[in-house]
Amino acid sequence: MTKAIVAVGALAFLTGGIWAFGWPRSFYEIVATFPPFNLHLFHDAGAFQLGIAAALIGALFWQDALFVGLLAGAVGTVVHAVSHIIDRNLGGNASDPWTLSLLALVMVTGTVLRLRSKV
Repeated sequence: MTKAIVAVGALAFLTGGIWAFGWPRSFYEIVATFPPFNLHLFHDAGAFQLGIAAALIGALFWQDALFVGLLAGAVGTVVHAVSHIIDRNLGGNASDPWTLSLLALVMVTGTVLRLRSKV
């Protein structure tokens, strides 16, 4: 029963994350009608929901909490970095795409190293 609950949560966060990141205007108009519409906010919200989805999906398949945490962090930071790359003209710091991409690289590296240490 617990795994079914985790799977439902994973599906909800995955759906919301893909929707908010990929179709932010639609997500805003149907789900989160809190004016004003902010494209970057929805891209970031999608990124973080995808990180949560990755944690829940990872927990269904792996018992290693450190790996699952790294997986969630990697997914969230990669999509967050993409958000700052595609929204770089909307404000923020000019260094954001670079620093977030570096953090994403660190998280992905940690995830791969942890996975390889378990194989």
